[in-house]
Amino acid sequence: MRSWSSRFASVVTVVLLLTVNLAIPQPAEGSIHEIIAAMCRSGGEEVRPPGQNKVNSNSFLRALQATGFITSIDATPTQVTINFDPTVPNSKFMSAGFDLFIPDGIEPGVDLLLSPLVIPDPRFPAHEACRNLR
Repeated sequence: MRSWSSRFASVVTVVLLLTVNLAIPQPAEGSIHEIIAAMCRSGGEEVRPPGQNKVNSNSFLRALQATGFITSIDATPTQVTINFDPTVPNSKFMSAGFDLFIPDGIEPGVDLLLSPLVIPDPRFPAHEACRNLR
């Protein structure tokens, strides 16, 4: 009888542990809003969750391209141009009205052109609450 009850207790314990483990959310490794979080953090602490910020990964810009916010990335040996459409729904950014040219913005000898330069939309609630943007 004792062996049956200890097996039953072990099974119940394992089931409870699995249930608790599945019920508690695990840390997410994806935040499309890394840019907003980075602008609003203070003291340089790490943004949590870290976001899609692994530049050499396939997912780095995929979400922004899928929404249409980034319409294209044109690359030549000497310049990379990122074309934005801040008019897409939920972009949270707006056009500054001009392009931004950054010499050697990718690496030495490769310039970066942001077309148009996008800036935070002050009507977006996260931007309204961000102390760094006031």
